[in-house]
Amino acid sequence: MIKASNIQKFYGDLQVLKGVDLHIKKKEVISIVGASGAGKTTLLQILGTLDVQSNAKESELLINDTDVTQLSEKNLAKFRNEHIGFIFQFHQLLPEFTALENVCIPAFIKNTPKAQAEKKAKGLLDFLGLSKRYHHKPNELSGGEQQRVAVARALVNDPSIVFADEPSGNLDSESADNLHKLFFDLRDEFDQTFVIVTHNQQLADMADRKLTMVDGLIVNKEVVV
Repeated sequence: MIKASNIQKFYGDLQVLKGVDLHIKKKEVISIVGASGAGKTTLLQILGTLDVQSNAKESELLINDTDVTQLSEKNLAKFRNEHIGFIFQFHQLLPEFTALENVCIPAFIKNTPKAQAEKKAKGLLDFLGLSKRYHHKPNELSGGEQQRVAVARALVNDPSIVFADEPSGNLDSESADNLHKLFFDLRDEFDQTFVIVTHNQQLADMADRKLTMVDGLIVNKEVVV
């Protein structure tokens, strides 16, 4: 699913990632924890192809057996759209569009026909308990509902892997608990792999494996029992 080796990242003279090695299997739910500044989000962005490692020629990043470092910018964008989903702490929904329209956007970018995209989006919104919210705009939804719309948007193109960066950090405790359980329901229902950066220890401990980052390196790869 994902094989990364010797991933390094510099910002000027500051080395944020110091040679990260990582192997993630299909249908795993992986949590990444660590103090602020440990490199968690930087690693997530590189794994998700939103950023590039500083040592591309001396490192390896394979996703679904594709060496993403060898793709052109156009092909990388296409690969990202078709294979990867993203969920962020702040839902990043477009305020002028309805829930249904927001979910459909990645499918439209993929050139999926409108009827097919809307059918898929409605199925996901139904699964997420939002069947009565198709035509509501973000400001008409609760925080938990907005985040579930963002989850549906991440899943609309059937990505093989979903990256989540502090997905419950902006939610109340009940909504956060519901979202955490939802990730595992989605994994079981749709066979997705999840890589989740979080400060929430409850969510981290629910994962199949908990990776701890310290000072730009993964120092512990705990199998959660």
